[in-house]
Amino acid sequence: MEEKYGTRMIRENKLERLENQNRKRDYTIQFTCPELTCLCPLSGFPDFATVYIEYQPDKYCVELKSLKLYFNGFRDKNIFHEELANKILDDLVELLQPKYMQVLADFNQRGNIHTKVIARHGKKNENA
Repeated sequence: MEEKYGTRMIRENKLERLENQNRKRDYTIQFTCPELTCLCPLSGFPDFATVYIEYQPDKYCVELKSLKLYFNGFRDKNIFHEELANKILDDLVELLQPKYMQVLADFNQRGNIHTKVIARHGKKNENA
């Protein structure tokens, strides 16, 4: 069976960055991904999460289409909740080298437990 173009785009995706066009001031960028899915490494059952990203850029900003495809790449990955939030943070910090970044992975309740994982990098400028 021929691979669908969306599946290929997700498989071949690489996070990309753009030059920050507004370096004269600090400011905050926020993203919400309400449909991230991944697989539990122990059971193989799907996990569903809303991922919130907040960051204060320095030289670079993330290119949004590459971020969308990056998120979609988790759909078939076996990954624990804690690992997911920290991997997203590590990958984006490596790419962007932001002044500050926070990743909040808010997982849907499963087994009567609601999990939120917050991972941070740097110090937030509260005036931005």
